[in-house]
Amino acid sequence: MADKRSSKEVLIETASRLFRIRGYYGVGLKDIIEESGIPKGSLYHYFPKGKEELAIEAINHTKEMVVGEIQREFDEIEDPIKAIQAHIYQLSEVFGENGNLLGLPIGTIAAETYTTSEPIRMACQEAVTDWQSIYVKKLHEAGYSEKRSKDLSIVINALIEGGILLALTAKSGEPLHAIAEQIPLLLINK
Repeated sequence: MADKRSSKEVLIETASRLFRIRGYYGVGLKDIIEESGIPKGSLYHYFPKGKEELAIEAINHTKEMVVGEIQREFDEIEDPIKAIQAHIYQLSEVFGENGNLLGLPIGTIAAETYTTSEPIRMACQEAVTDWQSIYVKKLHEAGYSEKRSKDLSIVINALIEGGILLALTAKSGEPLHAIAEQIPLLLINK
């Protein structure tokens, strides 16, 4: 028999999803309680400091979810160009096939809170750094210099985040598909 998720996990997963879709200021604790079905007392038991504390846990949850997705694809495909393309194609399918508008992984919450919450800004920065480190490692292992790997990881991450934003506004995975098609040109020189 499968273990049930704890109330804390349900709250974090719900907050993560809602923050990705509606941003930090578009989600209240009441929304998270209603959506999760978890009692208000449990929310304050697990997150006594409130919404900001829950948001940081939600960002960390999103970060780990994205790390897992990228790593699975990179473990399966040795060539960095094909691995990065596969990752972006997979994202384009999520937005294209079923209209699943999950929002930006952390882009919305980062943009909304970078001047108002240093703890949230730092959690967002850590997430971006962790995602980019996966690209750096993959590129460096394939023979790209450390500097080039780091620079390319920033560009790739920016392309993906921007592509997700364009996919959301277009309600189509086509922008991400177009980005994936250009990856070989970006990575042609080591």
